[in-house]
Amino acid sequence: MRKNKNTNVKINEVKYPNISIGTDENENIIEFKGGVLGQTCNVKITRNRKDYKKGKYIELVEHSSLENSRDFCPQADICGGCAYQRMPYETELMLKQDMIKKLLAENNITYEGDIPINRSPITEGFRNKMEYTFGDAYKGGELILGLHRQNRFYEIVDTIDCNVIDSDFNKIRSAVQKYFREKNTSFYHKSRREGLLRHFIIRKAHRTGEIMCILVTTSDESFDEMRKTLFVNFLKNLNLDGQIVSIFHVTNDSVADAVIPEKIDIIFGKDHITEEMLGLKFNISPFSFFQPNVYTAEKLYQKAFEFAKIDDSMNVLDLYSGTGTITQVMASVAKQATGIEIVDEAVEKAYENAKLNEIKNINFLCGDVLEQIENVKGDYDVVILDPPRAGISPEPLEKILKLNPKKYVYISCNPKTQVENLKTFLDNGYNIKNYEIFDQFPNSRHLETICLLTNE
Repeated sequence: MRKNKNTNVKINEVKYPNISIGTDENENIIEFKGGVLGQTCNVKITRNRKDYKKGKYIELVEHSSLENSRDFCPQADICGGCAYQRMPYETELMLKQDMIKKLLAENNITYEGDIPINRSPITEGFRNKMEYTFGDAYKGGELILGLHRQNRFYEIVDTIDCNVIDSDFNKIRSAVQKYFREKNTSFYHKSRREGLLRHFIIRKAHRTGEIMCILVTTSDESFDEMRKTLFVNFLKNLNLDGQIVSIFHVTNDSVADAVIPEKIDIIFGKDHITEEMLGLKFNISPFSFFQPNVYTAEKLYQKAFEFAKIDDSMNVLDLYSGTGTITQVMASVAKQATGIEIVDEAVEKAYENAKLNEIKNINFLCGDVLEQIENVKGDYDVVILDPPRAGISPEPLEKILKLNPKKYVYISCNPKTQVENLKTFLDNGYNIKNYEIFDQFPNSRHLETICLLTNE
């Protein structure tokens, strides 16, 4: 088979996070990103290896026999955000659990215990944040506010009746799309680098019902004060289950197709929304991180607390602490808890949230873990790790290991990079005491894992 030829591939194996392996009609082994176990996909061959070929997913040819067993989103086949949308939830959990077990085995990580997968308490309407893009479904088509179509950089999917968000998200998105269509407002064309509308972000605190809306545009002067006022009034008059309490306008002229808040203006209400979790309150600002599924996050943090066996004699260090959610959970019982986080806004919110919850035995250091860990004083009984998707790089990991606590609790949103870090812990005399999986994102390929490491 020559390079760059398209072929149909039947998927017979999947590896975490998104690697499919299958064969074509000539029994060639082909590996590519995308697809679901049992599907037949059209794949473009991009590279020939000695024993197999690499390819690029082009489109779905035939569904898997594991699919079509439940109601699913009408855009499931083109959006690509929820790969397991058509599958029974129990089957989805089984596939995810199997991928993690294979990942550990392939990296020669031996763990004798069971590896349970904790299901999400709800599988629909769980997301508390969505980031939409303005564009069109095809060149010259009408304005759409939605998500990027899988493998189509310029095409936007009109995400009608998306079921991983609650009804308020769907109502707001649809209404905003209609509003700007009727006003014939231009969207930002990435190729020509012109136009006004770029992104629209919705955040909702499920426990309080508070909603934040963030409109992202270029600095085009056509979006003046009058148009901002009209837009605010339009949003405030929507009939929702929750309540819009915060509206921001963000200016972004960056070439990158990402939300880069070059200028942030609050144009209505508060500068935050408030969520409740595990008996604590958390103020969430426009770009501060907060777990997208609060229902599973509660279970995950409770498990971290259980693994660490926190009591009032213990000092806890929380690295990559974000807005201090885990730090506060630990501080509610521990003698003292300290968090380290590189994002200024997150540290400000962490202190604000600690004050809101009247937690005083807590401290935060702002800066890179690699540098700030030098400023940590005293001995720690347990160190909590919850790094970004890239995991922990070798230099900070070396310093983290020198802390030498009895326990590390390592939470990861990317088990693949976590596994690489676990090898280093094992080489330094730590053992995996417990390991569990949490399904933070039902219908999608993403998972969170938590591991307890001890030197006993």
